[in-house]
Amino acid sequence: MSSVVQRVSAAASPQALAHFQARLGYETDCADVYYASNHETKDFVLLDVRTPNLYAAGHLPGALNIPVRMLSEQRLAEYAPDTLFVVYCAGPHCNGANKAAIKLAQQGRPVKEMIGGLTGWIDEGFGLER
Repeated sequence: MSSVVQRVSAAASPQALAHFQARLGYETDCADVYYASNHETKDFVLLDVRTPNLYAAGHLPGALNIPVRMLSEQRLAEYAPDTLFVVYCAGPHCNGANKAAIKLAQQGRPVKEMIGGLTGWIDEGFGLER
């Protein structure tokens, strides 16, 4: 008898490749954001979509605070239409980044979610700004 892992067969390699490549079009992770912010040209805007109070208590270095409810075309007008926004919220238990990604995509803006959010950032051992 096979394990619970093997009871449903793995996808064929071409489908697995398509799936995992597609995921990277929607998300990035804390380590990649950290590396890009510290060692490469930062070619994205990092958005903390939590409340101003939570942002003030601690946020990722260089992140702007635009709460989900404030993500309007008027608020983002200063950014070129092809600006990539990387959104994050508190962590895996929070869907604020998903809500922000929806709003940005509805406005035709390129967007990726930083998986793990603030919790993932801290778990990686990266520091916060206050």
